[in-house]
Amino acid sequence: MMLMKVTDIHTHGIDGYDTRSATEDDILKIAEIQGSHGVSEILLTIYPSTIKVMRENMQIVKKAMEYQRSSASGGISDQQSPPPPNPLPPPNSRPSQIIGLHLEGPFLNPTKCGALDAKTFIEPTECKFQELIEGFEDIVKIITIAPEIKGATSLIRKVSDTGIIVSMGHSDATYVEAEAGFQAGAEGITHIFNAMRGFHHREPGIAGFGLLNQDIYVEVIADPYHLHVKTLDLILKIKNPDRIIIVSDSVKEAKKRKDKRVGQGITDALGRISGGCMTITESSKRLIEMGFHEGTITRCITKNPERYLFGR
Repeated sequence: MMLMKVTDIHTHGIDGYDTRSATEDDILKIAEIQGSHGVSEILLTIYPSTIKVMRENMQIVKKAMEYQRSSASGGISDQQSPPPPNPLPPPNSRPSQIIGLHLEGPFLNPTKCGALDAKTFIEPTECKFQELIEGFEDIVKIITIAPEIKGATSLIRKVSDTGIIVSMGHSDATYVEAEAGFQAGAEGITHIFNAMRGFHHREPGIAGFGLLNQDIYVEVIADPYHLHVKTLDLILKIKNPDRIIIVSDSVKEAKKRKDKRVGQGITDALGRISGGCMTITESSKRLIEMGFHEGTITRCITKNPERYLFGR
């Protein structure tokens, strides 16, 4: 029987390596480490920066992807995919296949920058978007955009028409503004509740829209730090289970330990959470051990991201 692929659509790096690296060898190391945790496929996520720097980062990832395709040992076939997510696969699993890019910005709201550099955020225009992705159209799979900033809904429509998925995030959008982004073509919400307007009883905001709209996909960082366990419970009880995708949002500070688990909560100098500390197989295993339904959690790292990326 063919085993399901485990797919992380939002990871910046792990164990000292990230997508700001200067060499494709470092990018391949990310894939190797993720693969050792049983992750079959990854969308490497590019930090917002100047368009020039983002393109340089994208080029390094593209070279790593080309190496994987040309190498007999690169990637993971359907028959070789490790089983999700409990028990964890052995440490000699193949590297994760790099299947494309997730651009987290630069068309974001500086008031909801989180740990990202707000100085790099720019207004969303078609010209800037084309400058950003030229030559990378075949590997950019997702771009995160804040729907409430001037020009965003127009750009969301244009980006969606190209076949690239728009995910709304790093956003102060109201419910109505998030709905407008969805109507313009946005299909997802980036790490729901984190770096966005929260739910309020008089203004549900973008988080409320993500919970209540049963068609839009939501990324969920399911480590012990980004969301309270009761918030995770709320999401899993309210949201369409086919539209929940567990992501790691892992960063280079996420350290691999001897037992193959990654480190504790990661914060910046201001005490803000600056990225995920667990791979998706680790966080999924944790949720299952806490009593969440195994079939639902498994779907959130296998069938759901596959449908999001390829089954639209």
